[in-house]
Amino acid sequence: MTTASREFAFQTDNFDLEQLNKQFETAHPKDILAWSQENIPTGLVQTSAFNVDDLVITHILYNELKHPVPVIFLDTLYHFPETLELVAKAKELYNLDLKTYKTPDVDSREAFTAKYGEALWDKDITQFHQVTKIEPLQRGLDELNTVAWITGRRRDQAVTRANMPVFELDNQGRLKVNPLAAWTRKDSWAYVAEHGVIYNPLHDQGYPSIGDEPITSKVGEGEDERAGRWRGSEKTECGIHI
Repeated sequence: MTTASREFAFQTDNFDLEQLNKQFETAHPKDILAWSQENIPTGLVQTSAFNVDDLVITHILYNELKHPVPVIFLDTLYHFPETLELVAKAKELYNLDLKTYKTPDVDSREAFTAKYGEALWDKDITQFHQVTKIEPLQRGLDELNTVAWITGRRRDQAVTRANMPVFELDNQGRLKVNPLAAWTRKDSWAYVAEHGVIYNPLHDQGYPSIGDEPITSKVGEGEDERAGRWRGSEKTECGIHI
């Protein structure tokens, strides 16, 4: 176990994950987030791709609980323009404590291509995700001295997430909080409608799950919510949740 892992384990060993998961299995996400902020007063962050579920969580944290936490956004340089516009809009609306991380030493698609070659996602999707998401995320979590991070994942998004708990540990020993685990897509959209939460207009155009522009496609009737991510490959996750 690394020094960092031992440090996180020391802080999270007091949490009985089995008991917590029983206690909060049917709880509202607001209650899960309230517990998190009360029991992890420092080192709590949200990771966000600014999909609708992420913004539900941000709205609860910033508008309902009035408890801002740092929000990590991974700028891969290949987001849809609509996503970047939404990030800017959310930052202004919520006065987000936004922390943006990206691949070191590149600040444009042209610079990325010059360093890694044309269409790296086609040649080596694993390396593409390593340099655009996995490394920047770990760097961000480290720099923010993260003890626990909040995700917007739901069990009904994909079969690979069907058994996801509300509380778990990541491979570094940090607590990982999935407040929407038991919610469905319908639940998230009902919350959006009730509270007027802003969202990406691409959601209304056949993109229930939005990732990088070159490797995200529309989803057809009856398809998995995340079927438009990495279509044509066996990939189901970018790697940050594995």
